[in-house]
Amino acid sequence: MIRAKLRDASHALRRFAFGAQGGAPRGDPSAQVIPLWREGAPGSEARRNEPERARDWWVKNIHNPSLTVFLPARGTANGAAVIVAPGGGHRELVFDAEGVAPARFLAQLGVTAFALKYRLAHEEGSTYDLEKDAGADIRRAVRLVRTRAEEWGLDRSRIGVMGWSAGGELAAMAAFRSGVGDARSFDPIERASARPDFLVLVYPGDYAMPDEVPADAPQAFFVAASDDDRPASTIVSLWEKYRRAGVPAEVHLFAEGQHAFNMGARSSSRAVRDWPARLGDWLADRRLLSRR
Repeated sequence: MIRAKLRDASHALRRFAFGAQGGAPRGDPSAQVIPLWREGAPGSEARRNEPERARDWWVKNIHNPSLTVFLPARGTANGAAVIVAPGGGHRELVFDAEGVAPARFLAQLGVTAFALKYRLAHEEGSTYDLEKDAGADIRRAVRLVRTRAEEWGLDRSRIGVMGWSAGGELAAMAAFRSGVGDARSFDPIERASARPDFLVLVYPGDYAMPDEVPADAPQAFFVAASDDDRPASTIVSLWEKYRRAGVPAEVHLFAEGQHAFNMGARSSSRAVRDWPARLGDWLADRRLLSRR
């Protein structure tokens, strides 16, 4: 059953990747978009209705951070969830290739997926701070999904974060910084934990990586190309820290592929093209694709 899902998801991914020039359609007209804060993000309330700007493969001008929900087909959900944080150097979001595509792939596996749009600290003219604003967005996203787990039929102990490039830095903030909720908050979402239960890093940046991995760190899956120097070094270093901590982590470091190979469909490397299947295998091996 799981193998068949992996095969179907890989075929769907290739159709998605090659079905449109310059990337897939932005978002999904049938997908629900949920703002992280009902009245706007703290410090951004006055700009929450300002339209985003999108062109070709990027989205910018994000002042009302949100989650786009990708639900598995009826009867296939397994209770696991993943929040997907796209990359883009904190200047833009590669939302189609590193948000929509992986979310659709995960939904094919029965995982409820959420593509995150977060505030961009390095966009030209930005007043946002990476820690204070973008970091708040990823933590809020985890808390929101955990708080509404019953609505989507989720297991609160199987909520993961997947971060791509710059989005990997946000994922690291969620995984390796304190995520304890504020028990005194009037907002029930803020009372929930922001710590993910598992972590997927795809050619991540090196910001927010821990000096040491704690023994209670989330189990992890890492992927990058050896000819992508900084992400490759970041992953090797982090994997060694995981080994010392005794926390399960799987690494796929390809001989070539450089940066931003996305879900692999455009790569000339067979190994890179097939890497999402390795992620599916890992999710299955960690029993994250099985109903409980």
